Amino acid sequence: MSFFDQLGALLAKYDVVGAFWVNVQLTFWAAIGSFVLGSVLALMRISPVPSLRFVGTAYVNAVRNTPLTILMTLALLGVWTQFQLSFSTSFETNFFVYAVIVLSIYHASFVCEAIRSGVNTVPTGQAEAARAIGLGFFPTARHVIFPQALRGSITPLGNTLIALAKNTTVASVASVAESSGLMKTMIEFDPNMVLAIFLMFALGFVVIVVPLGVLTTWSSRKLAVKR
Repeated sequence: MSFFDQLGALLAKYDVVGAFWVNVQLTFWAAIGSFVLGSVLALMRISPVPSLRFVGTAYVNAVRNTPLTILMTLALLGVWTQFQLSFSTSFETNFFVYAVIVLSIYHASFVCEAIRSGVNTVPTGQAEAARAIGLGFFPTARHVIFPQALRGSITPLGNTLIALAKNTTVASVASVAESSGLMKTMIEFDPNMVLAIFLMFALGFVVIVVPLGVLTTWSSRKLAVKR
């Protein structure tokens, strides 16, 4: 059987597209969750309140230096098993939600640092001018600092999104039926097509990741703050 015949046979036997679609959904929802939480953490890290800065820094240092697999396992064995906390009566939906939450919590630390790097590109004089006209910290951050910081952090945010897309494979630990879990099944039942299987999944992630890289490059050029 030729290589292309093997690919055709595998695509006919397994729902490869459906598995990758789960990765795309995980990436989409976790990107939203990590961006919201990461923005809050970035606000805490640049806050004038020492306690908020301490909490934000502690979160980033602790989560960013913990392997994602451990966090995913902790969520299932520690939270779901011990506390019986469920988000749905469906095991599939429940584990999907757990995977999204863990991916969001983990990548929020990287989003926070990406945004904070963008904050460092905003001239300090602009924040001082905002305070001079009576704006407090949060109005200054919302109207002056963050709009420019986000435009200045497009590249690191894009890199974080790409890393998130690839890290969705860890969701297999949570029994989510995504691509890496399907790949293991395919290798187990069709070991004679290992090369075709690996190339198929490598190409699948190339199709997902390359457009994200192109979009990041285009956005960083289009929305760059002119100094």
